[in-house]
Amino acid sequence: MNTRFSCVGCGNCCTDHHVPLTLDEAAQWAADGGALIVLTEAFLDNGYGLPQEQWLHATRRSIKVGSGTAQAHVAITFAAYNVGPCRNLDAQKLCRIYERRPLVCRIYPMEINPHIPLRPEAKDCPPHAWEQGPELIVGNQLADPQLQALIEASRQADRDDIARKQAICQYLGINTTALKGNGFVAYLPDMAAFREAVEQAPHETTHAQWQFHVTGEEVLDTLRQAGARLADPAAPSYLFIPLAA
Repeated sequence: MNTRFSCVGCGNCCTDHHVPLTLDEAAQWAADGGALIVLTEAFLDNGYGLPQEQWLHATRRSIKVGSGTAQAHVAITFAAYNVGPCRNLDAQKLCRIYERRPLVCRIYPMEINPHIPLRPEAKDCPPHAWEQGPELIVGNQLADPQLQALIEASRQADRDDIARKQAICQYLGINTTALKGNGFVAYLPDMAAFREAVEQAPHETTHAQWQFHVTGEEVLDTLRQAGARLADPAAPSYLFIPLAA
């Protein structure tokens, strides 16, 4: 099945979306006065929380850390925090930083995760955006090699940045994660503190200890038996976003 796409300039994809950023993009976003959200998810070293077919992609973009007596792989996303229209949209819904817009914006509407297929019905673009323009996907293959290169660059940035992101989180006291597939943990760091962390945090850290915030007794019991450290949800400094039913 072939898929066509042409941006119609509606601005929907730039509204109420937290845009994942590379570390350099996050630093620039913060320097420009923007706000960031930090999202964390992890899986145990034995694969608990992760479908087997996702192992290679997930381990490449995560870092191994301690959690109690268990070992876990934590993935950290720094994203532009957009409630309402992106701060870089002008009155005509045009991007004021178009020439240096983030990689994810350049890649849209494609997905970065190779295990998430492009589903037009899941996007905010109006129907006619998918009825015109060049062919985006031909026979389940991405038609534009330059777009494919951008996707690979984004995936590589995830791999290259993860140790530094972990160090920045440790500097900021961010040490709680959700279990992949069970939810997300979201932090809204003080931006002055974030800018300081980017400048002052070491490039890598050792002996990092993370704790899990999860939902569901079966999940809790499995993590306890594995020796993982569990968060006390009484007064969290973060928001837990459950995914489990």
